[in-house]
Amino acid sequence: MNIENVTTEDEIYFLGFPGLGDIRFLLFILILLLCTVTVLLDGMIVTPMQTRRSLHSPMYFFLKNFLLSEMCLVVIVVPNMLYIIWMDGATISITGCITQSYLFVSTGSSDCYLLTVMSYDRYLAICKPLHYHTIMNRTFQCFLVLFCWMLGFLLPLITLSFLALLKFCGRNVIDHYFCDLAPLMDTACSDTTGLQIDTFVLSIPMVAVPFLLTIVSYMCISVAILRMPTISSRKKAFSTCSTHLLVVSLSYGAVLINYFTPVSGHSMATNKMLSVIFTVITPLFNPIIYCLRNQEMHAAICSYIQWWK
Repeated sequence: MNIENVTTEDEIYFLGFPGLGDIRFLLFILILLLCTVTVLLDGMIVTPMQTRRSLHSPMYFFLKNFLLSEMCLVVIVVPNMLYIIWMDGATISITGCITQSYLFVSTGSSDCYLLTVMSYDRYLAICKPLHYHTIMNRTFQCFLVLFCWMLGFLLPLITLSFLALLKFCGRNVIDHYFCDLAPLMDTACSDTTGLQIDTFVLSIPMVAVPFLLTIVSYMCISVAILRMPTISSRKKAFSTCSTHLLVVSLSYGAVLINYFTPVSGHSMATNKMLSVIFTVITPLFNPIIYCLRNQEMHAAICSYIQWWK
């Protein structure tokens, strides 16, 4: 395809995964299948939370919002990715690209905040069991979730303002499959120093602080578990937070590998594959982990499936 004929100054041409030939159709089917399974699994988990009273606890309320956030992440990135793969490269308006970048960053930061709130919930349940229901009442739950979503979407507005000031000249071509910040900055012909500083500064409240608060919560949980008198009580306490700990490790591991490792030693193909792990694989594994490791959730889903049969 002649890129010169399909791009203007108001558009960006995404190469996607060039050089795959007919294999790209297999990639298209694979990603479509994985994302369909992800959305179905998330729906199978969220639906019983609405209908079963045993799943109306704060832990499942936060989990429901986290999974909804993961579904939003998939919806923001994957449809456009599939279109680019199918067309073997495609153009997107600069306005649409900046919008996708803002929504991607906002949803990702909301994910981090929700994971932190879930860690705090487990901290209260294990370290402050007598005060847990008093503190974690319905009003406080709604406040925490609203805070996560609002902060997640308000802070990136600063990034959005810098993105809107970027100037693009001539033929804009990005060797990627969605509007990530780094490729956008590389393509812009105007000064991106402000955006680079903004990205670094905002990574502290949006990623670093939630990550550190999560670590502190689990350090306190670990100390509390080790002080328990019996092995059975330790196992029971650990089982209540092990699933979330695994999801935290997977989610932050993907973020750290994808965005906080030096890119100089990576090929563009490697960078794109790391992005696929973050945008496709991680959202798929999270509901699978909750399905397999959380017995109450597993029982609820099995009951839900039997009801449909």
